[in-house]
Amino acid sequence: MHWTILRAALRCGRGYDGVVRLAFFFCCASLAFAQGGTPPKPKAEDYDMHAQAKDVAIGAEFMIHSFSGQGQTYTAKDYLVVEVALYPPKDKSVDVNEGAFALRLNGKKQALLPVAPSMVATSLQHPEWQTGPRLEGGGGLGNTGVILGRPVPSQVPGGQQPPQSRIPRAPDPDNPSGIEPEKRVTAPELVVQTALPEGVHRGPVSGFLYFPYKGKTTSIKSLELLYGEAVLKLR
Repeated sequence: MHWTILRAALRCGRGYDGVVRLAFFFCCASLAFAQGGTPPKPKAEDYDMHAQAKDVAIGAEFMIHSFSGQGQTYTAKDYLVVEVALYPPKDKSVDVNEGAFALRLNGKKQALLPVAPSMVATSLQHPEWQTGPRLEGGGGLGNTGVILGRPVPSQVPGGQQPPQSRIPRAPDPDNPSGIEPEKRVTAPELVVQTALPEGVHRGPVSGFLYFPYKGKTTSIKSLELLYGEAVLKLR
């Protein structure tokens, strides 16, 4: 048992039972934080769509391209985002595997499978990997060279570059409180933190799934989330 918890409990005048309860509370809180995902709603019926798959209830909401957490909201424009929650029976566990989910668009037989959150985080951190390098080509016209794809710097008479004005940098504002501002979570970090956590979970668990899609969402006439024999009509 952690000595910090023990000393805090004794200072509050708690006996052995109080110490045990306090330690149990901190352990549960630590486990809940470590498992990641999103906070599940009280029951599957609280989500836009819900269904029953064997002995597990499932709820889902279509987020289009957005995901959120820790007071921040971001978009992943190359993915369709679905928040999913699983509810096993009381005192039972559920084995979460993102490969058990699929997304069917417009009734097509070939469904989309979710990708690993680390892959989504990488695509958000390096968007240039999605668009590819810029094409730059050279050519000639008489004695004049032409370069395509490279920005042309502006010039002044005489071939000299125009002087660049420097605006003095404003001084940093004072921080009278002396408290460091809370670091804002980035989009790649939040993708990993709020993704549906895989593995065995006792009790409800929820998080985001990411399905690769670069088409227009207006072309999606029907959208179904598949999980076992359950079919949730998201659109």
